[in-house]
Amino acid sequence: MSARTSSRRVIQQAVSTIPLRPASFALPHATPLQCQRRTFLNLFRKGRGPEPAPTNPVLEDYLKRKPLSKQQARPKPGDLAASSIFDSEKTPEGQSDAATAALSDSVTQVGGVPRDRNNMAARLDPDPVSRKRWERKMVIRQLQHGARLNKTQFIKRTERESLSRSHNFKTSVKKLGMLSRQIAGKTIDDAIAQMRFSKKKVAQQVLKHLEHARDEAIVKRGMGLALVQAQTRASEPQNDTSGTSASTTSTPPTQAPTEIQLKNGKRHAVTDPSKIYVDQAWVGRGPFGLLPDYRARGRVYTMRPPYTSLSVLLKEEATRVREYGDREEKRRRLLLGRKPWTQLPDRKLIGQRQWFSW
Repeated sequence: MSARTSSRRVIQQAVSTIPLRPASFALPHATPLQCQRRTFLNLFRKGRGPEPAPTNPVLEDYLKRKPLSKQQARPKPGDLAASSIFDSEKTPEGQSDAATAALSDSVTQVGGVPRDRNNMAARLDPDPVSRKRWERKMVIRQLQHGARLNKTQFIKRTERESLSRSHNFKTSVKKLGMLSRQIAGKTIDDAIAQMRFSKKKVAQQVLKHLEHARDEAIVKRGMGLALVQAQTRASEPQNDTSGTSASTTSTPPTQAPTEIQLKNGKRHAVTDPSKIYVDQAWVGRGPFGLLPDYRARGRVYTMRPPYTSLSVLLKEEATRVREYGDREEKRRRLLLGRKPWTQLPDRKLIGQRQWFSW
């Protein structure tokens, strides 16, 4: 026991005499280039430096051939955007009106900065070959018929119409169908008045849609402006034949009302051929919604409320006058081409017997 104790003490004294590592010792930080995977091949690459970045020959060739274009300047605060409808009335900064008028037609100015039409053609005219082929086809089609229009094409070019579809109303097809039949055939002003005093809940939404359809027809199609244009031309000063200017204004010519008969047999007087009326009105079934239906004892059912849209086709009174003339012409041709009607026509008797059948 004494031998073991003495040997253990000798070993502890020997270990205590070994100097410890200083506290300031720290491993050096490795650089990013040194933080590479240690492989057998990396032993022979010491001193060569970092590897070069990979190259893309296709991208380099494209950058060499790409023309250098001037970057478009951003509009200054308070300036008009390039897509503004008043951009054509603005003179570019630092450029006179004479210089603006002297610009070539081949250069497009957007915000005072020239734009290359070749770059714009990629978006505006992506397939010029197909466009030219289509234009050639349309020209050939017109020449084949002697540049004459059929009845449908002639009506499309001489008469105006506007189709407007509303968003989905939270109502059923049955409820909205009654309102659509109520406004069909009436002028746009009478239809709006009918919806204004209607007791139906959805009538107010139909009223807003009719006003929107009327404004859209006036702005986009130019409908209902014949009387206004005539009054504007009459109010302008006219020059006499002697060359002296006179500020006399003439009153617009008043046109006698045209009496026509509608399809339902009612008589109708047309005072303004450009007046807008509702030619057709129909409804379309939309999607069904989801609403919770809270019941007793904590039950919750699901309700499927319907949604319905309204579409109106607006036309001018000139269309009704033309349709009335077509119906009268068709009726006249039938009367002239038909034989006079007799109450007892002279027909040949077939299958008659000389005695009674009973």
